[in-house]
Amino acid sequence: MPDPIITIVDDDEAVRDSLSLLLNFRGWRTRAFASGEECLAAWRPEWRGCLLLDLRMGGMDGLAVQQALSERGSRLPVVFLTGHGDIAHARTALKGGAVDFLEKPYAEDVLLEAVHEAVARDARQHAAHSRSSEIAARIERLTERERQVMELVVAGKPNREIASLLVISPRTVEVFKARMMEKMQARSLPELVRMCLEVGPDQPDQD
Repeated sequence: MPDPIITIVDDDEAVRDSLSLLLNFRGWRTRAFASGEECLAAWRPEWRGCLLLDLRMGGMDGLAVQQALSERGSRLPVVFLTGHGDIAHARTALKGGAVDFLEKPYAEDVLLEAVHEAVARDARQHAAHSRSSEIAARIERLTERERQVMELVVAGKPNREIASLLVISPRTVEVFKARMMEKMQARSLPELVRMCLEVGPDQPDQD
């Protein structure tokens, strides 16, 4: 996983410099942009960390940048900074998934706490996404019959009923189940069920 970087987007050069200095001093790596357009042009899906985003800027405002990133599939947590905050903007930002909405001038400890929370959220999201991707990859390695057996096992069907539904013997069901459990790296049926829930209810039925 790439190291977290705090991405700063603010059209005030003094704010960008002071934020970078503060965060660098506290051990964070930073990158800074003078506009939302610059940030969007440079954005990459693999960015990790969080985004410190000014609400009101020349050109695109912070809410528009948040929306544009969301449309690109970005899950990078956002902390909004503004000198002109109001409840309506804060509500829109938070409904869009922002971690926090801080009014300037903000206390350093409050800012740092928001950054820590945002980076922690990013790490959790990335870990969950990686886990889901790995489970999906395991499912892709199953044969059609193994996937059918898994679907019925997850649905709570006993071996004899699975055998009847698939027109095979109970012993053959056991063989397919053993292969399926090995490929899924599931140590128990409850663990298998949890895996399928993590990737979504439709995943086992995909071709």
